Amino acid sequence: MSVSGVVVSHGHAAELRTLLPALLPQVDELVVVANLPGSAGELPPGVRVLENDRPRTFAANVNAGIAATSGAYVLVANPDAVPAPDAVDLLAHFAEEHPRCGLAGPQLLYPNGDWQPSRRRFPTVAGTLLRRTPLRLLAPPFEHQRSHYLLDERPSEPVQADWMLGAFLLQRRAMLEELGGWDAGFRHYGEDIDLCLRAAKAGWERWYVPAAVVRHAYAAVIDRRFLTRHTLWHLRGMLRFVRKHPERLRALR
Repeated sequence: MSVSGVVVSHGHAAELRTLLPALLPQVDELVVVANLPGSAGELPPGVRVLENDRPRTFAANVNAGIAATSGAYVLVANPDAVPAPDAVDLLAHFAEEHPRCGLAGPQLLYPNGDWQPSRRRFPTVAGTLLRRTPLRLLAPPFEHQRSHYLLDERPSEPVQADWMLGAFLLQRRAMLEELGGWDAGFRHYGEDIDLCLRAAKAGWERWYVPAAVVRHAYAAVIDRRFLTRHTLWHLRGMLRFVRKHPERLRALR
């Protein structure tokens, strides 16, 4: 059982100084994809870097990291997601024991230790409009969409998921090869949901493994501000998502 680590850095050299020493001992190989000049900084021995000649989408960078590695599992981590010392091992052993587990995700915590709702239901159009427009000022999502965020469920044992935040995901390489990797057509938002839904349609399971713990800073730019470039990226991502999965236009939950 071998695990390859892939980290995409878009100007996150400072975050890598914390992440890489924590992640490197837990994987068999580790690649940093530097999407901008200076995004890698000084790397620990044993970490390879792929320098882009031009910026690419997050999913395209993930695919480049997957192609440059060979492990049976690929762990994709955000620069701001720092694992506990046993997190990757717990995820990998769980996946080994469940042959149809295509993706395994950990319990995410905010840096202060508070629980982060990373296991979620597939989105609906109505729910997305409520979360991503000024309507959320009238109906705060964490109050009115508790079922989407699964806020009333905090399992202590592994459970299956619709999808999980892409901040820290262990993926079976066989599944990635079957699906054709991540969809590089997503600019920045929605690619993790799309990957999980394509996996579900192909019969691959997605598991939330709470014993594996990762602290995730989670910038959540689109949750704090309206009408930024991130808002437009998110809109483009959701339009691409429903074009690919039109059945979600009719979904009520």
